[in-house]
Amino acid sequence: MSQLSYEPPDWAYAFHGHRCPFMPLGYRMGVLALSRLGVGREMDHTLHVICELGEGHPQTCLMDGIQAATGATVGKALIEKTYWGKLAATLWYPGKTAVRYALRPSFLDAFGAQEFFAYRMRGIEPSGIPDGVTDQAVAWTLAQPDEEVYAIEERPDFTYQPPKGSFNRTACSVCGEYVFERYVRIRDGKPVCIPCSGYKG
Repeated sequence: MSQLSYEPPDWAYAFHGHRCPFMPLGYRMGVLALSRLGVGREMDHTLHVICELGEGHPQTCLMDGIQAATGATVGKALIEKTYWGKLAATLWYPGKTAVRYALRPSFLDAFGAQEFFAYRMRGIEPSGIPDGVTDQAVAWTLAQPDEEVYAIEERPDFTYQPPKGSFNRTACSVCGEYVFERYVRIRDGKPVCIPCSGYKG
């Protein structure tokens, strides 16, 4: 079996916007999960990823790495967040046993000793951290054995039902813009989009 490559390609860093250690951790998670599921990078709309990330915590960079590795992107509606504030994700593919990857607390505790985090705790954005400091943090993560970085759990009872795709759309009777059918609301007996409806969702 060939050795998996965990180092994200240059385009993944460019897409993410900066070099940091958490995007590569998400990339590695995605590479490992695809291998475990026995599937390739998603080209269309089959693989789905449910991330347990939230917002307001800096490690959400993990999600861009998962997208880059798996092809399960926001634009294809193949990745979503639970807003649980956890560094974990479940990958689901029809006919396969879903698998959950989580960063181990012991790994995160050791990782926190990297100089990179001293800069982040002072409010310095990743693009403002010296390259050598960032490179050292990335290299350290890549050097750790898979089993020390990730807790892996097969989830045979996990079920997921992707929304049924539809090309059907209707013009909003107020603004005139098209809205796809599942988002049409009715006001005074006429179809309207959500912003024109006055509803919140």
